[in-house]
Amino acid sequence: MPKSILVTGGTGFIGSRLVHKLATGDDEVRVLVRPTSSLVPLNGLEGRIVPVLGDVTDYTSLQQAMQGVDEVYHSAGFTYMGGDPSRDKKLRAINIEGTRNVLKAAREAGVRRVLHVSSITAVGMSGKKVPADETFSWNFHNVPLRYAEIKHLAEEVVMQAVRDGLDCVIVNPAFVFGAGDVNFNAGRLIKDVYQGRVPGYPLGGICVVDVEIVVETTIAAMQKGRTGERYIIGGDNVTYRKLSQTIARVTGVKPFMVPFPFALARLTLSLFSLMGYRHRFSKLFNLSMFRVASEFLYFDSSKARRELGMRSEPHTESIRRAFEWYRKEGML
Repeated sequence: MPKSILVTGGTGFIGSRLVHKLATGDDEVRVLVRPTSSLVPLNGLEGRIVPVLGDVTDYTSLQQAMQGVDEVYHSAGFTYMGGDPSRDKKLRAINIEGTRNVLKAAREAGVRRVLHVSSITAVGMSGKKVPADETFSWNFHNVPLRYAEIKHLAEEVVMQAVRDGLDCVIVNPAFVFGAGDVNFNAGRLIKDVYQGRVPGYPLGGICVVDVEIVVETTIAAMQKGRTGERYIIGGDNVTYRKLSQTIARVTGVKPFMVPFPFALARLTLSLFSLMGYRHRFSKLFNLSMFRVASEFLYFDSSKARRELGMRSEPHTESIRRAFEWYRKEGML
């Protein structure tokens, strides 16, 4: 029997790909959109989805959007990895208070289940030797990445809702590449390596996954994930050196092989700023990002493979797919 589904954050990278996948079925798919949202990521879905004006920070709009809804995919969020404290208010308003609003409205409307799209930063930093799993204790306390703390606190809001009786499941996507990344999230690294805007690589490592795997597994989590459980959705664990080499090879540019310890990155960034060269380099080359990238965020996704049937593929394929999509769309 067809269901009514609401997706928040449906114009974002993961959210839009999720909407495209859900729209292939027989369910009614409502997409919460702000008046200022670009609907470009949803091109081609006219007549197959129902755009609903609203905002996760506007509780009344959520109450209206959820009338008659069976399932909610909450993928709305504000992603900011820099160190500007002026962004804190927006981070909290969207990621924490917005999540609280979604859960409260869902409970009030009698929604059957809520799927919360979180982040691996809400799990923690693994260290190089043993990838972290869902039982890992969050440990970003000494790393100044406000986004990680906010996502961690948002998960606590979800878990409180579960204790209060709401059926919720959490997914934690890793570093997500793939076609459709119009805002250059992880894809900015592809663009900037291709354009020679990355002066060196940090000494840490990251878990990489394709957006289509994230979407498939997220839907599987809604269908058969266990209430109150979190599921890491990841793939290859690679150093930034290896990831940079992969991007260089796929895009056909000369690989850069300059290692940047955090102390050197801090000095270099200061010099670039003083000399007026800062604009020549990637936006990813900031102290907050480099501090985190000097650590290892390696993850074990065996729980998602075992319980949700998550598939895997080499990260090279995801990089290639994203790069070819960017070229086809004229975004490089």
